[in-house]
Amino acid sequence: MANSSGQRITAAGFAGALALSALTIPAAAQADDFSGDIRITKVVVNGGKDIVLGTTDVKTFTIAVTATDDSGIEVGNTFPVMWHTPLPNGDYYGLVTPEDVAGKCVRQSFTTTTCTHTLKINPRIHPQDNSTAGTWTVGAHVLANDGDYITKDSAAKAKVLRNSRLTANASPEPVKKNKTITVTGKLTRANWETYKYGGYTKQPVKLQFKKKGTSTYKTLKTVTTDGKGNLRTTTKATADGYFRYSFAGTATTPAVASAADYVDVK
Repeated sequence: MANSSGQRITAAGFAGALALSALTIPAAAQADDFSGDIRITKVVVNGGKDIVLGTTDVKTFTIAVTATDDSGIEVGNTFPVMWHTPLPNGDYYGLVTPEDVAGKCVRQSFTTTTCTHTLKINPRIHPQDNSTAGTWTVGAHVLANDGDYITKDSAAKAKVLRNSRLTANASPEPVKKNKTITVTGKLTRANWETYKYGGYTKQPVKLQFKKKGTSTYKTLKTVTTDGKGNLRTTTKATADGYFRYSFAGTATTPAVASAADYVDVK
């Protein structure tokens, strides 16, 4: 269902956006379609990295489309889009289109060209709700100099994730050697419905320690977040060093490590 901003994009609106790029193929993104020997050989989203969204900041990213044809690729006539869910009535649940219709195209050879487009995704508009966290689909349309064209409804996949935050606090400090210290913390992630950060519950998080003068963290134990995302455990203070929590991430939320908390052992 569309949100109050009316951000659901219809297939007609999508086709209209494609028309801005002087594309001539009708009903773009309805299904894969092609003419001639043109091929899309590579699509790279955000430099190969996941797109991570918080609750307020707009994320700018790129989609680079590489295509080849024996006549060469017509510059200014590639067009990528990214969406989460096509709906039965032709609407799209979450749809992001390029700001620069022509893109920046670099010819790799006479036959092959890579066009890079800039897009922006707004956590208060495009995701629409938390159900869209995870894998999104990238479609692309490319036109060749001889009129050959290709429209791939699913040219690539990209992950759009809910930003995560993690804290850690070890106490007391300083502490006598071999005495018990308590390490608390909290794992939260962006909520695209309330536009706030909320506790990520029932998640395994590693408590790690790095001894002063060394460069590697070692895992001491795994702690599970409670119903509010809180973490709490105890351990022995054996040497001066740094404690932190580390979360491996999930299909909808990126990995994150807390800032380190130094403990002075007397």
